[in-house]
Amino acid sequence: MLSAPPTEAPPGTRPVLPAMRLLLGVFTVLTALAVVALFVLAEQTDRTFAWTIQPPLTAAFLGAGYAAGFVLVVLSLRERHWAHVRVPVLTVFVFVLLTLAASLLHLEKFHLDPDDAGTVAVAAGWFWLTVYVVLPVGMLAALWQQERAPGSDPPRRAPIPRLLSGALAVEAVVLTAVGTALYVAPASATALWPWPLTPLTARVVAAWLIAFGLATALAATAGDLRRLRTATIAYTVFGVAVAAAVARFAGTVAWGEPSAWGFAAMTVAVLLTGAAGWWLAPRDEVGR
Repeated sequence: MLSAPPTEAPPGTRPVLPAMRLLLGVFTVLTALAVVALFVLAEQTDRTFAWTIQPPLTAAFLGAGYAAGFVLVVLSLRERHWAHVRVPVLTVFVFVLLTLAASLLHLEKFHLDPDDAGTVAVAAGWFWLTVYVVLPVGMLAALWQQERAPGSDPPRRAPIPRLLSGALAVEAVVLTAVGTALYVAPASATALWPWPLTPLTARVVAAWLIAFGLATALAATAGDLRRLRTATIAYTVFGVAVAAAVARFAGTVAWGEPSAWGFAAMTVAVLLTGAAGWWLAPRDEVGR
């Protein structure tokens, strides 16, 4: 059972400020809605989501990202030190910025016209755009206030094993490289991705890959597993959810292509390194 989030940090450390807690609370609701719309209802995006996503495996993959995001923000709400929340928040911030840009580049794909889509889909389309225009401004303001708050980070307590740090560094390079290629040149998806992606879905998929690439890079260099415990739990959830999505829509994957096996290997690597970080991180009281 989750305990109530602590309200104060010990003297001398930089706490998670109320504005950031409010923002994390908003993210909890938004990511939960996205998990339902994309992961649970992956085959109904033409009626229930901001734009129609085909094949459904793409919707489920995006939903896996939001499931990891949900875990990130829920666990971050339980922390009292900003140092333990910084990586999750920066991960979400990068994703939000990249997704906003992708949305603006492909506005014609969204369900914005009542004559072209149902009421629920149109409402979802306008809601999506409103959220992704407003959120970056709120996040930037909260981050600015948070980093300027008095206090310092608590001392590092749990060094990251070299093997785990090295594995995370390799994953960071792969995730960021593939994500950047998909975002800059969506047509590269035919060679890099094991199922078809449209330019819009390629860029939103890439936003998750780049965000998690940043998170793993920060994890590899942070030097403290306690600060990364929340991120490693979410990383594990991402690996499990992606594996579940692929199992659900296995027929969509071009298993005869090298990209499919590279994707499978990366999914296993994400799951194993996330679980290792989670297992090795100190299990003391949240917020200490």
